[in-house]
Amino acid sequence: MPGGERETLRGELVARQLSEQLDSRFGPDRRLRILEVGLAAGPHSVRLARAGHEVTALEPDPARSAALRHALVDDPLRVQRRVHLVAGDCPDTGAHFPPGSFDVVLCHGALIPLPQPDPLLAGLARVLAPGGLLSLLVRNADALAMRPGRAGDWTAALAAFDSPAQPDRFSNLTRTLADLGVPVHSWYGVGVFTDPAPAASDRRNREQLLAAEERAGRTDPYRAIADLLHVCGVRG
Repeated sequence: MPGGERETLRGELVARQLSEQLDSRFGPDRRLRILEVGLAAGPHSVRLARAGHEVTALEPDPARSAALRHALVDDPLRVQRRVHLVAGDCPDTGAHFPPGSFDVVLCHGALIPLPQPDPLLAGLARVLAPGGLLSLLVRNADALAMRPGRAGDWTAALAAFDSPAQPDRFSNLTRTLADLGVPVHSWYGVGVFTDPAPAASDRRNREQLLAAEERAGRTDPYRAIADLLHVCGVRG
């Protein structure tokens, strides 16, 4: 499966999972204050603003910020005004906003390249209001050998078994979030079958693939071997 199609499918899966979390926690009619930290994974900001929420996007890259503005150019002015762009580095999230500023905080990719995610996690927890939802998309560091193994790259797969302990392992992430007062409420696997996977060009095949991914992403033991994890915590 080409990388662009794979990322589009995964983005759709995460969007469905996020909608499930928002509806179950806040109900479909509540208008929320939402922060999206980093736009590299494909911004949810546009979709959420169109749904009526007030969205702030923190992004250091001017090109990604410009892409977000462009995505909104044909929307009504009332929708455009719901999106507020802030230029800044994602690890400094906690310094950009007052404590408890947001009902929902999304960080769907900004944690992945960081060698030490704890400072960013602390900042995300700081700006989350009591009872708020934290939505993280993180690498599944417990299954690093799966992607090269599925691709037949046995050298890389074997090397992954011997890689040093990762700070973003799910057990470590769970402990960190609990210490920050945002314990894990639920979690999903993202990318159980989509790397590699049969072509999903026709609509029926694509819908079947999405259905299989959705089912696997919430079912043990399948979700534990996904490439990515969608982890949701709730501020105590």
